[in-house]
Order: sequence, then structure tokens, then C-alpha cells
Amino acid sequence: MRWDFSVPARDKRTLVRVQELLRPLEMLRTLIAGVIALCCFADAAPPGPPPPPAPSGGVDVTPGSPPPVYHTISDFDFQSFNLALNQEYIELDLFHYGLARFSPQEFLDAGLGPEYQFLIEYMADQEVGHAEMVSNIIYPYGAKPCRYQYPFDTVRGFLDFCQKLTRWGESGVYGFLPHLDNRAPAELLINSITTEARQQMAFRQLEGLFPMAVWFIAGIPQAWAWTLLSPYLVHCPAENPYIKWQIFPYLNVTNNPIAIRNDSKAAVSTNVSAISYPGYQVNFQWDNPGINVSYDLKYQTSSTAGPPKYALWVSQLNATYTPLYNIDTDNNYASTKQPDGQVFGNNTAPIFNDTMFVALTDDNPYVTPYNLSLVNPHIVAGPAIYQAG
Repeated sequence: MRWDFSVPARDKRTLVRVQELLRPLEMLRTLIAGVIALCCFADAAPPGPPPPPAPSGGVDVTPGSPPPVYHTISDFDFQSFNLALNQEYIELDLFHYGLARFSPQEFLDAGLGPEYQFLIEYMADQEVGHAEMVSNIIYPYGAKPCRYQYPFDTVRGFLDFCQKLTRWGESGVYGFLPHLDNRAPAELLINSITTEARQQMAFRQLEGLFPMAVWFIAGIPQAWAWTLLSPYLVHCPAENPYIKWQIFPYLNVTNNPIAIRNDSKAAVSTNVSAISYPGYQVNFQWDNPGINVSYDLKYQTSSTAGPPKYALWVSQLNATYTPLYNIDTDNNYASTKQPDGQVFGNNTAPIFNDTMFVALTDDNPYVTPYNLSLVNPHIVAGPAIYQAG
């Protein structure tokens, strides 16, 4: 007898339908089995290596550290940030003023086409953000914008003043950042001042200077930055907080090397990395203390120093003294020689280059980048910007 195991056509169709109906259930069964495997057998997988132990030390770097407070917590902090805010405001005004003061053709004659003019406008926009951030940190007590005066009447003079002003603005923040009582807002200020460092280099390039002629950028105390800024504030709102930092008698380098050259044009770089030299005789003229200065003549210059004996040069990692000669205290005149030296000895960068600082002192106390403000009681006049490169 022969057995017939074939399925009739009608039953085949029924079987296919059943299989189609069961297919989603089979997929669900497979998914459930996978989930069960993950839940029940995950512990069976070999554990990964533990993270290495964190280095000991640090401030506010553990889960138990208090949450950051982005506000000033001492008068030192407030006065530092308020000074920084006044610096941000003048930069914002200055960049806009220069673009409005000079025509596109005047910029073009100075070698700055529309693209470069847009860069200046964008840097002004950056200052809007910087001022907003600092205002928020010291809200509601921060300063408001003032009316300013500027010492230039040409496009090149505008660029030269911009690179000088952004240098003392940059260095002024570097000087107080490590001394703040509250480190949280210091982090935010670092985020803005690194942008300003790029602005300073960009203005040097727009002026036709070598973009960065040093290995390090020096920091300066708040009183130095305020002394440099104060002459350019003419009138401020009455509610602006009084700036408590000292203003030293103003110092003028009467034969400061000139950065503005007739043949210089905007350039990424140049082969002229210095415009002064060691041994160059530098002549100074300075004011007596006790002169009413700055906006609305609300401030008075002061000094606790005796007669001037030294020029103090601050550049990179160094504070260097050179003796004064031809000292005439009746007319407040003296001279010195630009010093020489390399950052780390022979075959390294010259110390005295770029846009740097010089002041007159009555003594030569030893100071370092971290405690430079300890020289303040010895300052007769200054600082002034010295244009070494």
C-alpha cells in the first residue's frame, strides 16, 4: 500500500494563513527572550576596569563641592569686575566710533577693505556679549556706559589705539584673576578675555605689526589698568559705582617708538618683529600727584613714593629695573636705556618686545608676576604703554 503524505491545495492555503498569523507572535517571543537574557544574565558579563583614582587636591572639583555662584562675594571681586566692565564698555564704544568716524574709502586707503571693516564690527558685537556677561555677574550694581575721548584722527591712529587699549584690558584681567575670592565668575571672565587676546592680535595685524612678538603676555594690577584707562572717560552716569583703585600720576614716553609706518598695511604677518632695540634712550615726562582726572574730574592721582630712581619694565614673565639718569624733578623729566635680555637665556625670545608697560619707581623691590601689585607703593608715575614691537 502506498501512503500519500501530500497536503491538499486547500489545506496548504490554510497552513500559510496560520503561519502568517503566527509570525508576529514569533517575533514577540524572540524579543521577550532577548529582554529576559539581558535582565537575567547581564551580571554574568565580566566587569570593566574601575576608573583610576582622581589626583588629590583641586578646588570645587568633587561631587560634594558647593555649587558655583556666579556673583562677586567681596569688595575686591566687585571692584575688579566693575573695572573690567568699564573696560568692556570703552572697547564697545571705540570699535563702533572708529567705524562711524572714518569713511569706507578712508579705511580702504589704509589698506582695510570691507572684509576687515566687518571684522572690526564683529569685534564690537563681541563686546556687547562681554559687557552683558560682566553686568550679570555684578547685577544690579554694575556701571553704565560713559562718554569717551580718543587720541587719534586717522584710521591708522584708530588701529594703533585699539591694539594698545586691548593690551592693557587683557593684561589688567590677567593680573587679578588668580587673586579673586570667588573662582566661579573667574572662569567666565577667562572665557571672554581669551577672545580679547585675539582682538589685540587682530588689531596688530590690521595695523601691519608683527602679530605676536612675545612668548608670554604679562598681567598688571588693577591700579595700573585703571591708570591707563582713566584719561579716556569724560562723563559717566551719576549712579555708576566709584572705582576704588588708585590712579598714579600719568607718565608719558616722549620718544615712544612709533608703530604707525607709512609703508605698513594690514597683513597676517610681517618680517619686522621689533621697532626698538636694547640700549635705546627712552625719555620720560610725568605729572605731579594730586591732579583731578578722569570722568567728571571725580578722581585724583596719588603716589606714596619718593623721588624717582628707576624705570620698571614689565613684559612677559619679567619685571626689570633700569636706573634713571638726567633726572630733573623740577620739570619731571628723566631718561633711561631700554634693557636687554632673553626670557630663558641665550637663543630664546627677547624679553622686551611687543606692546608692553613701563613705570617709574623710587626703589627696586623684587616682585614676580603673581605679586606685582606689591610694587604699587613705590610707583612715582605710570605705567605707560611702551611700543617695543
